[in-house]
Amino acid sequence: MEKKKYFPKFLGITLVILVVVGAFISWKAYQTFIGPSVTDKEKFFYVHTNDTYDLVFARLKSQDIVKHPELFDFAAKKMDYPNNVKAGRYKLIPGMSNRRLIGNLRGGYQEAVKFRFANIRLKESFAGLLGNSFEADSTKFDDILNSEAVAEQYGFTKDNFFSMFIPNTYDIYWNTSPDKIVARFNNEYKKFWTDERKQKAQAVHLTPIEVSTLASIVKGEALHVDEMPKIAGLYLNRLRKGMLLQADPTVIFANNDFTIRRVLNRHLTIDNPYNTYRYRGLPPGPIMMPSIASIDAVLNPAHHDYIYMCAEANFSGYHAFAVTMAEHQVNARKFQKALDERNIKK
Repeated sequence: MEKKKYFPKFLGITLVILVVVGAFISWKAYQTFIGPSVTDKEKFFYVHTNDTYDLVFARLKSQDIVKHPELFDFAAKKMDYPNNVKAGRYKLIPGMSNRRLIGNLRGGYQEAVKFRFANIRLKESFAGLLGNSFEADSTKFDDILNSEAVAEQYGFTKDNFFSMFIPNTYDIYWNTSPDKIVARFNNEYKKFWTDERKQKAQAVHLTPIEVSTLASIVKGEALHVDEMPKIAGLYLNRLRKGMLLQADPTVIFANNDFTIRRVLNRHLTIDNPYNTYRYRGLPPGPIMMPSIASIDAVLNPAHHDYIYMCAEANFSGYHAFAVTMAEHQVNARKFQKALDERNIKK
Protein backbone atom coordinates (compact mmCIF):
# COMPACT_ATOMS: atom_id res chain seq x y z
CA MET A 1 0.00 0.00 0.00
CA GLU A 2 1.43 3.39 -1.06
CA LYS A 3 2.13 5.85 1.75
CA LYS A 4 0.59 9.35 1.61
CA LYS A 5 3.09 12.22 1.25
CA TYR A 6 3.35 14.18 4.45
CA PHE A 7 3.44 18.03 4.32
CA PRO A 8 4.76 19.40 7.61
CA LYS A 9 2.24 21.58 9.39
CA PHE A 10 4.86 24.21 10.30
CA LEU A 11 5.68 24.66 6.62
CA GLY A 12 2.05 25.37 5.90
CA ILE A 13 1.89 27.93 8.67
CA THR A 14 5.15 29.48 7.44
CA LEU A 15 3.78 29.69 3.91
CA VAL A 16 0.63 31.41 5.13
CA ILE A 17 2.70 33.87 7.16
CA LEU A 18 4.92 34.60 4.16
CA VAL A 19 1.91 35.19 1.96
CA VAL A 20 0.34 37.50 4.55
CA VAL A 21 3.61 39.36 5.13
CA GLY A 22 4.20 39.63 1.39
CA ALA A 23 0.71 40.94 0.83
CA PHE A 24 1.17 43.48 3.65
CA ILE A 25 4.52 44.64 2.24
CA SER A 26 3.02 44.94 -1.23
CA TRP A 27 0.06 46.87 0.13
CA LYS A 28 2.37 49.11 2.14
CA ALA A 29 4.59 49.72 -0.88
CA TYR A 30 1.52 50.49 -2.96
CA GLN A 31 0.22 52.94 -0.36
CA THR A 32 3.65 54.51 0.04
CA PHE A 33 4.50 55.07 -3.62
CA ILE A 34 1.58 54.43 -5.96
CA GLY A 35 -1.70 54.66 -4.06
CA PRO A 36 -3.78 57.85 -3.75
CA SER A 37 -2.21 60.18 -1.21
CA VAL A 38 -2.93 63.85 -1.89
CA THR A 39 -6.06 65.22 -0.23
CA ASP A 40 -8.43 67.89 -1.53
CA LYS A 41 -7.46 70.41 1.18
CA GLU A 42 -5.38 72.70 -1.07
CA LYS A 43 -5.06 73.38 -4.80
CA PHE A 44 -1.40 74.33 -4.64
CA PHE A 45 1.57 73.65 -2.41
CA TYR A 46 4.23 76.32 -2.03
CA VAL A 47 7.90 75.62 -1.40
CA HIS A 48 9.78 78.77 -0.48
CA THR A 49 13.29 79.69 -1.55
CA ASN A 50 15.84 78.24 0.90
CA ASP A 51 13.26 75.90 2.48
CA THR A 52 14.77 72.74 3.96
CA TYR A 53 13.11 69.36 3.66
CA ASP A 54 12.12 69.52 7.32
CA LEU A 55 10.24 72.78 6.70
CA VAL A 56 8.55 71.36 3.61
CA PHE A 57 7.52 68.21 5.45
CA ALA A 58 6.23 70.17 8.44
CA ARG A 59 4.09 72.31 6.11
CA LEU A 60 2.76 69.22 4.32
CA LYS A 61 1.61 67.84 7.67
CA SER A 62 0.16 71.08 9.03
CA GLN A 63 -1.83 71.71 5.84
CA ASP A 64 -3.06 68.08 5.62
CA ILE A 65 -1.72 67.80 2.09
CA VAL A 66 -1.15 64.02 2.23
CA LYS A 67 -3.21 61.32 3.95
CA HIS A 68 -0.30 59.55 5.62
CA PRO A 69 2.62 61.91 6.27
CA GLU A 70 4.83 59.08 7.56
CA LEU A 71 4.47 57.22 4.27
CA PHE A 72 5.29 60.41 2.33
CA ASP A 73 8.36 60.90 4.52
CA PHE A 74 9.55 57.36 3.86
CA ALA A 75 8.99 57.69 0.10
CA ALA A 76 10.64 61.12 -0.02
CA LYS A 77 13.80 59.84 1.62
CA LYS A 78 13.90 56.79 -0.62
CA MET A 79 13.61 59.11 -3.64
CA ASP A 80 16.33 61.43 -2.25
CA TYR A 81 13.99 64.43 -2.13
CA PRO A 82 15.58 65.92 1.04
CA ASN A 83 18.70 66.67 -1.03
CA ASN A 84 16.75 68.08 -3.98
CA VAL A 85 14.28 70.59 -2.56
CA LYS A 86 13.28 73.18 -5.19
CA ALA A 87 11.19 76.29 -4.61
CA GLY A 88 7.96 76.70 -6.51
CA ARG A 89 4.19 76.60 -6.71
CA TYR A 90 3.09 73.03 -7.24
CA LYS A 91 -0.34 71.97 -8.44
CA LEU A 92 -2.08 69.39 -6.28
CA ILE A 93 -4.49 66.88 -7.77
CA PRO A 94 -6.68 64.99 -5.29
CA GLY A 95 -5.64 61.33 -5.28
CA MET A 96 -2.16 62.04 -6.64
CA SER A 97 0.36 59.47 -5.45
CA ASN A 98 3.37 60.24 -3.28
CA ARG A 99 5.65 59.15 -6.09
CA ARG A 100 4.15 61.63 -8.54
CA LEU A 101 4.01 64.45 -5.99
CA ILE A 102 7.61 63.88 -4.91
CA GLY A 103 8.68 63.60 -8.54
CA ASN A 104 7.17 67.02 -9.24
CA LEU A 105 8.70 68.57 -6.10
CA ARG A 106 12.09 66.98 -6.72
CA GLY A 107 12.14 67.95 -10.39
CA GLY A 108 10.87 71.48 -9.83
CA TYR A 109 7.88 70.87 -12.12
CA GLN A 110 5.83 73.76 -10.85
CA GLU A 111 2.77 75.48 -12.29
CA ALA A 112 3.17 79.08 -13.44
CA VAL A 113 0.99 81.85 -12.03
CA LYS A 114 -1.41 83.29 -14.60
CA PHE A 115 -0.86 86.86 -13.54
CA ARG A 116 -3.48 89.24 -14.90
CA PHE A 117 -3.68 92.92 -14.11
CA ALA A 118 -5.77 95.83 -15.32
CA ASN A 119 -7.38 98.99 -13.94
CA ILE A 120 -4.47 99.69 -11.58
CA ARG A 121 -4.49 103.28 -10.35
CA LEU A 122 -1.44 103.53 -8.06
CA LYS A 123 1.98 101.92 -7.85
CA GLU A 124 1.34 100.72 -4.31
CA SER A 125 -1.78 98.90 -5.53
CA PHE A 126 0.26 97.19 -8.22
CA ALA A 127 2.97 96.29 -5.70
CA GLY A 128 0.30 94.81 -3.44
CA LEU A 129 -1.12 92.71 -6.27
CA LEU A 130 2.35 91.46 -7.17
CA GLY A 131 3.11 90.66 -3.54
CA ASN A 132 -0.11 88.65 -3.24
CA SER A 133 0.67 86.70 -6.40
CA PHE A 134 4.36 85.88 -6.02
CA GLU A 135 6.83 84.77 -3.37
CA ALA A 136 8.42 88.18 -2.74
CA ASP A 137 6.43 90.54 -0.54
CA SER A 138 4.89 93.79 -1.74
CA THR A 139 7.56 96.02 -0.16
CA LYS A 140 10.20 94.61 -2.50
CA PHE A 141 8.04 95.32 -5.51
CA ASP A 142 7.19 98.78 -4.16
CA ASP A 143 10.90 99.58 -3.81
CA ILE A 144 11.49 98.63 -7.44
CA LEU A 145 8.48 100.54 -8.79
CA ASN A 146 9.62 103.69 -6.97
CA SER A 147 13.32 103.35 -7.78
CA GLU A 148 14.70 106.07 -10.03
CA ALA A 149 17.72 103.87 -10.80
CA VAL A 150 15.60 100.91 -11.93
CA ALA A 151 13.37 103.17 -14.01
CA GLU A 152 16.40 104.72 -15.72
CA GLN A 153 17.80 101.26 -16.38
CA TYR A 154 14.82 100.65 -18.66
CA GLY A 155 14.74 104.12 -20.19
CA PHE A 156 12.08 105.72 -17.97
CA THR A 157 11.85 108.11 -15.05
CA LYS A 158 10.29 107.27 -11.70
CA ASP A 159 7.26 109.36 -12.73
CA ASN A 160 6.59 107.63 -16.05
CA PHE A 161 7.81 104.12 -15.13
CA PHE A 162 4.18 102.96 -14.95
CA SER A 163 4.10 103.29 -18.74
CA MET A 164 6.20 100.15 -19.05
CA PHE A 165 3.58 97.79 -17.62
CA ILE A 166 1.14 96.66 -20.30
CA PRO A 167 -2.04 95.16 -18.77
CA ASN A 168 -2.44 91.58 -19.92
CA THR A 169 -2.18 87.99 -18.68
CA TYR A 170 1.33 86.68 -18.06
CA ASP A 171 2.53 83.18 -17.14
CA ILE A 172 5.25 83.70 -14.52
CA TYR A 173 6.68 81.24 -12.01
CA TRP A 174 5.70 82.03 -8.42
CA ASN A 175 9.27 82.14 -7.06
CA THR A 176 10.62 84.41 -9.81
CA SER A 177 12.52 87.30 -8.22
CA PRO A 178 11.05 90.84 -8.45
CA ASP A 179 13.86 92.12 -10.68
CA LYS A 180 13.31 89.28 -13.16
CA ILE A 181 9.55 89.85 -13.13
CA VAL A 182 10.09 93.52 -13.99
CA ALA A 183 12.54 92.47 -16.73
CA ARG A 184 9.81 90.22 -18.12
CA PHE A 185 7.39 93.16 -18.25
CA ASN A 186 10.04 95.17 -20.08
CA ASN A 187 10.36 92.42 -22.69
CA GLU A 188 6.59 92.44 -23.17
CA TYR A 189 6.64 96.24 -23.45
CA LYS A 190 9.19 96.01 -26.26
CA LYS A 191 7.04 93.43 -28.06
CA PHE A 192 3.95 95.60 -27.62
CA TRP A 193 5.59 98.64 -29.18
CA THR A 194 5.82 97.29 -32.70
CA ASP A 195 7.13 99.35 -35.60
CA GLU A 196 3.54 100.01 -36.60
CA ARG A 197 2.65 101.44 -33.17
CA LYS A 198 5.83 103.52 -33.10
CA GLN A 199 4.98 104.97 -36.51
CA LYS A 200 1.49 105.85 -35.31
CA ALA A 201 2.99 107.56 -32.25
CA GLN A 202 5.18 109.67 -34.53
CA ALA A 203 2.11 110.55 -36.61
CA VAL A 204 0.45 112.12 -33.54
CA HIS A 205 3.77 113.76 -32.56
CA LEU A 206 4.21 111.81 -29.33
CA THR A 207 6.79 109.38 -27.99
CA PRO A 208 5.57 105.96 -26.79
CA ILE A 209 5.90 107.15 -23.18
CA GLU A 210 3.88 110.29 -23.96
CA VAL A 211 1.26 108.14 -25.67
CA SER A 212 0.91 106.10 -22.48
CA THR A 213 0.65 109.24 -20.36
CA LEU A 214 -2.13 110.65 -22.53
CA ALA A 215 -3.75 107.20 -22.68
CA SER A 216 -3.95 107.16 -18.88
CA ILE A 217 -5.93 110.42 -19.02
CA VAL A 218 -8.20 109.03 -21.73
CA LYS A 219 -8.79 105.95 -19.59
CA GLY A 220 -9.55 108.17 -16.60
CA GLU A 221 -12.15 110.08 -18.62
CA ALA A 222 -13.78 107.25 -20.57
CA LEU A 223 -16.33 104.93 -19.08
CA HIS A 224 -16.95 103.37 -22.48
CA VAL A 225 -14.16 101.99 -24.68
CA ASP A 226 -15.93 103.03 -27.87
CA GLU A 227 -15.65 106.70 -26.85
CA MET A 228 -11.89 106.56 -26.20
CA PRO A 229 -10.77 107.53 -29.75
CA LYS A 230 -13.04 110.58 -29.68
CA ILE A 231 -11.67 111.70 -26.30
CA ALA A 232 -8.11 111.06 -27.49
CA GLY A 233 -8.76 113.19 -30.56
CA LEU A 234 -9.99 116.05 -28.36
CA TYR A 235 -6.87 116.08 -26.18
CA LEU A 236 -4.61 115.84 -29.22
CA ASN A 237 -6.43 118.87 -30.65
CA ARG A 238 -5.75 120.80 -27.43
CA LEU A 239 -2.07 119.80 -27.45
CA ARG A 240 -1.69 120.94 -31.05
CA LYS A 241 -3.26 124.30 -30.22
CA GLY A 242 -1.05 124.72 -27.14
CA MET A 243 -4.08 124.77 -24.85
CA LEU A 244 -4.19 123.49 -21.28
CA LEU A 245 -5.55 119.95 -21.27
CA GLN A 246 -7.82 120.77 -18.31
CA ALA A 247 -8.49 117.08 -17.66
CA ASP A 248 -10.45 116.43 -14.46
CA PRO A 249 -8.82 113.02 -13.80
CA THR A 250 -5.43 114.74 -13.51
CA VAL A 251 -6.86 117.12 -10.90
CA ILE A 252 -8.20 114.21 -8.89
CA PHE A 253 -4.78 112.54 -9.08
CA ALA A 254 -3.01 115.76 -8.11
CA ASN A 255 -5.27 116.12 -5.07
CA ASN A 256 -4.75 112.44 -4.21
CA ASP A 257 -8.44 112.18 -3.43
CA PHE A 258 -10.17 109.52 -5.50
CA THR A 259 -13.49 110.04 -3.77
CA ILE A 260 -14.04 113.30 -5.70
CA ARG A 261 -17.13 113.03 -7.89
CA ARG A 262 -17.46 116.71 -8.70
CA VAL A 263 -14.33 118.72 -9.47
CA LEU A 264 -14.71 122.18 -7.90
CA ASN A 265 -12.72 125.39 -8.19
CA ARG A 266 -10.94 124.65 -4.91
CA HIS A 267 -9.59 121.42 -6.41
CA LEU A 268 -8.18 123.33 -9.38
CA THR A 269 -5.93 125.55 -7.26
CA ILE A 270 -3.51 122.83 -6.18
CA ASP A 271 0.05 123.57 -7.31
CA ASN A 272 1.01 120.17 -8.66
CA PRO A 273 2.60 119.29 -12.03
CA TYR A 274 -0.19 116.76 -12.57
CA ASN A 275 -2.81 119.52 -12.43
CA THR A 276 -3.43 120.14 -16.14
CA TYR A 277 -5.59 123.16 -15.30
CA ARG A 278 -2.39 124.93 -14.19
CA TYR A 279 0.41 123.22 -16.10
CA ARG A 280 0.48 123.15 -19.88
CA GLY A 281 1.13 119.97 -21.83
CA LEU A 282 1.22 116.41 -20.54
CA PRO A 283 1.82 115.64 -16.86
CA PRO A 284 5.15 114.02 -15.83
CA GLY A 285 3.73 110.52 -16.14
CA PRO A 286 0.57 108.40 -16.21
CA ILE A 287 -2.15 109.14 -13.66
CA MET A 288 -3.01 105.43 -13.73
CA MET A 289 -1.87 102.37 -15.61
CA PRO A 290 -3.13 102.89 -19.18
CA SER A 291 -5.05 100.07 -20.83
CA ILE A 292 -4.22 98.66 -24.25
CA ALA A 293 -7.54 100.06 -25.50
CA SER A 294 -6.68 103.58 -24.32
CA ILE A 295 -3.17 103.39 -25.81
CA ASP A 296 -4.57 102.28 -29.16
CA ALA A 297 -7.19 105.05 -28.95
CA VAL A 298 -4.40 107.65 -28.77
CA LEU A 299 -2.63 105.95 -31.66
CA ASN A 300 -5.85 105.79 -33.68
CA PRO A 301 -7.73 108.94 -32.62
CA ALA A 302 -11.00 110.09 -34.06
CA HIS A 303 -10.49 113.13 -36.30
CA HIS A 304 -12.73 116.07 -35.43
CA ASP A 305 -12.57 119.72 -34.31
CA TYR A 306 -13.78 119.26 -30.73
CA ILE A 307 -11.77 120.92 -27.97
CA TYR A 308 -14.34 120.87 -25.15
CA MET A 309 -16.30 118.13 -23.44
CA CYS A 310 -18.23 117.43 -20.29
CA ALA A 311 -20.20 114.46 -19.03
CA GLU A 312 -23.68 113.93 -20.47
CA ALA A 313 -26.41 115.14 -18.15
CA ASN A 314 -28.17 111.75 -18.37
CA PHE A 315 -25.24 110.06 -16.56
CA SER A 316 -24.83 107.56 -19.37
CA GLY A 317 -21.06 107.70 -18.99
CA TYR A 318 -20.70 109.36 -22.38
CA HIS A 319 -19.67 112.97 -23.02
CA ALA A 320 -21.12 115.99 -24.75
CA PHE A 321 -18.49 117.46 -27.11
CA ALA A 322 -18.22 121.02 -28.36
CA VAL A 323 -16.12 123.13 -30.73
CA THR A 324 -16.77 126.50 -29.11
CA MET A 325 -16.78 127.70 -25.51
CA ALA A 326 -20.38 128.88 -25.91
CA GLU A 327 -21.51 125.37 -26.87
CA HIS A 328 -19.49 123.89 -24.02
CA GLN A 329 -21.02 126.24 -21.45
CA VAL A 330 -24.51 125.11 -22.46
CA ASN A 331 -23.48 121.46 -22.01
CA ALA A 332 -21.71 122.21 -18.73
CA ARG A 333 -24.75 123.97 -17.26
CA LYS A 334 -26.93 120.97 -18.08
CA PHE A 335 -24.53 118.64 -16.30
CA GLN A 336 -24.13 120.93 -13.28
CA LYS A 337 -27.90 121.10 -12.97
CA ALA A 338 -28.09 117.30 -13.08
CA LEU A 339 -25.46 117.09 -10.33
CA ASP A 340 -27.41 119.57 -8.19
CA GLU A 341 -30.62 117.60 -8.67
CA ARG A 342 -28.85 114.48 -7.40
CA ASN A 343 -27.32 116.45 -4.53
CA ILE A 344 -23.79 115.62 -5.69
CA LYS A 345 -21.82 118.47 -4.09
CA LYS A 346 -18.29 117.09 -4.05
